[in-house]
Amino acid sequence: MSGQRRKKNPSRNRGARNTVPAKEFWGSPASEDVAHDPIRPSQHPAAMVRSLSTPPLNGQERAAEHYFEAVYDKAAASAVALAAVSGLLEL
Repeated sequence: MSGQRRKKNPSRNRGARNTVPAKEFWGSPASEDVAHDPIRPSQHPAAMVRSLSTPPLNGQERAAEHYFEAVYDKAAASAVALAAVSGLLEL
């Protein structure tokens, strides 16, 4: 049987936390005025991953490539939509 457990002192733990003011965490108003380069959509979103070779799934390489490419295309489309909503899309 183990010995008695000591109760934690709640007042002791309150001072130990490091609090960061909200403006330091979220940035300053001056950082919001920085100009960003426009985002150009990729013509081939899966090109980099395809360059690594086929997925090592014996007998399922073709199907895996198809589904992976569908995921990359969907992710790229979501990124383009977010860029368009943010006004960062190069037209």
